[in-house]
Amino acid sequence: MTLEEYFELDRHAEGRFEYHDGFAVEMSGVSVQHGDLEANLMTILKNELALRDCKVNPANVRIKVPKLPTYSYADLSALCGKRIIEQVSGLEVLVNPSLIVEILSPSTEGYDRGDKFNNYKSIESFREYLLISQNKKFVTLFTKHNEKFWFQSEYGAGEAFKLESLDCELSVDEVNQGINFDSETGF
Repeated sequence: MTLEEYFELDRHAEGRFEYHDGFAVEMSGVSVQHGDLEANLMTILKNELALRDCKVNPANVRIKVPKLPTYSYADLSALCGKRIIEQVSGLEVLVNPSLIVEILSPSTEGYDRGDKFNNYKSIESFREYLLISQNKKFVTLFTKHNEKFWFQSEYGAGEAFKLESLDCELSVDEVNQGINFDSETGF
């Protein structure tokens, strides 16, 4: 598939598609836990940032990834300050997220931790990468130290973490509020 064909597909598709090596890959539907985590985090961040010049972007906002020929979709992104939007083949893409969030599923975890993270690193404004488990109360936060190094921190139930790029603190329990985890299946 050419880039032009991909842009036309993504412009008119009901679902979300990412472009990888000449193929359009449909972003699959999400589990109930995934949807609940996404909604919780969106609500928490909107409330935390309500009185400041910060923006929270849902999953359907395209993010420009310089390392790719196109853009990508995250589960959530955020920034403080002016939102910069560019047109890519007639589609709006966010240029300057400082925080990118992915909610991990068994089918995407390897990609989210690997190639997708490496591609996101080409975004100049990108400072924090938050990975949220949908199987247990657990988050991993990567914080950019410099062009070569990212610090990794992990947090579980009862712990809080600070998002430096948004200047706010969240708790793992709050992010997971209302989600029941079963010891055998993970959720």
